[in-house]
Amino acid sequence: MANPPDDVVVLHDGPWSHRFVSANGSRFHVVEVGTGPLVLFLHGFPEYWWTWRHQLEPLAEAGYHVVAVDLRGYGASDKPPRGYDGFTLASDVSGLIRALGERDAMLVGHDWGGALAWATAAFHPRQVRRMVVIGSPHPLRLRAAIAGDPRGQLAASRTLFTFQTPRYEHRVTANDAAYVESLFEKWAGPRWRETDDYAQYTRACRVAIQIPQAAFCAMEYYRWSLRSLTRPTGWRYAKLMQADITAPTLQLHGADDTYLLPRTAEGSSRYVTGGYEWQVLDGVGHFPQAEQPDLVTEELLRWAKAS
Repeated sequence: MANPPDDVVVLHDGPWSHRFVSANGSRFHVVEVGTGPLVLFLHGFPEYWWTWRHQLEPLAEAGYHVVAVDLRGYGASDKPPRGYDGFTLASDVSGLIRALGERDAMLVGHDWGGALAWATAAFHPRQVRRMVVIGSPHPLRLRAAIAGDPRGQLAASRTLFTFQTPRYEHRVTANDAAYVESLFEKWAGPRWRETDDYAQYTRACRVAIQIPQAAFCAMEYYRWSLRSLTRPTGWRYAKLMQADITAPTLQLHGADDTYLLPRTAEGSSRYVTGGYEWQVLDGVGHFPQAEQPDLVTEELLRWAKAS
């Protein structure tokens, strides 16, 4: 791409509105539709709010105030050089709930968005009404699996270590962000990869990651998660993450997820004392909300209405 894209490339038209919300000292781009109890969608890497395009309208039509956000550093949200630690990111979510005029929310998080949902539920439990975690183990469960499953989760986590390399963000955006496409090829299920929806979506993510500073910010999530392991802030994070998750939690995971393995995620139940349900989705890789959107939407509606 000759010139870096402006962040307007993520302002896709649809039956929703775009606006900017200030929370926790930063400005966040949110996509909003519907009225009712808040459902807040949190995306992962290498994506942005658009990953939830199939789920937004159905939940709004069912009577919910549906909001999808570009996380700190992504899309059209602010891209500060700092703030990618687990505490600040959870405070982003907490602040967004308040800034949206709500006391609590059902959080729906995928990948890094799932990690933020786990942390928000641990650190700010009163603000998490219910939770759906997609393709994302509890952070402490992931740590344990990387350490204790060398042929499994450790081997699958190569990108975590690769992203520690200084200036690796330039590798991510090189050649029109071809690296992003390679990650989707590795992590997505085979059925979705054969569709036009896959081609269109991966192209959109390749463009979005080339917004100035977006790739650097995305790398910072991974850098803090590993480098904090030997630092007091990381020890404190691990201690606080041992808190019981009291929010009723639905955990969805693709059976063919080769990045965050189902056996890693399944152990997350030990941290949940509220209602808990675990589902493995056959024939699905790391992106269930895109690979099987109707099924995921049905499960979200079921879980939301159970409250």
